[in-house]
Amino acid sequence: MKEILITLYNSNVFDYFILPLFIFLAKITEVSIGTLRIIFVSKNNKLLSGITGFFEALIWLIVIAKIFENVSNVYSYLAYATGFAAGVVVGVMVEEKLAMGTVLVRIITQKEADLLIDYFKESNFRITYFEAISNKDEKSNIIYVVANRIDIGFLVKKIKTLNPKAFYTIEDIKFVSEKLVKHHFIFNKVFKRNSLKFFKKK
Repeated sequence: MKEILITLYNSNVFDYFILPLFIFLAKITEVSIGTLRIIFVSKNNKLLSGITGFFEALIWLIVIAKIFENVSNVYSYLAYATGFAAGVVVGVMVEEKLAMGTVLVRIITQKEADLLIDYFKESNFRITYFEAISNKDEKSNIIYVVANRIDIGFLVKKIKTLNPKAFYTIEDIKFVSEKLVKHHFIFNKVFKRNSLKFFKKK
């Protein structure tokens, strides 16, 4: 077994396939972890920032060491660059799936927003709202909603259902003084109940 490994290590298969593949996969892992580390730092999460930073540095050292051991191998350089690019994409995709953090949703409605406001209240969102006048001298409502990022998909879907012409923006929040209720488990029930109200009113 040892002889087989030595033979494989000294063969073209190792130089042109196994080593570049290892560097490619390792670089994807390293950059993905690095992307998450940057996000953790922006969210002020010290523990996860430190843990991801440790593994990011460790993998980087291993990859660089392998490249210097095979400095004349052009395929290693291509694998390194390709792995870096793929790692950025993978890191962003992983972060989107985790959907960590808190956001502020600012909504400007183009018509009465009673149903939308009632929905936010029933769902225990942290909201602030007030009446305003648009540039067309029409009455509108401005609503501020603080929500967990994981709930954004449901929240936007509700805005488009109850107030389809509403203009909204979403901003990241670095810190909140209190933990928010996670709504993604209870949205379906509230969504169906309020949708019935909406269609009856129409």
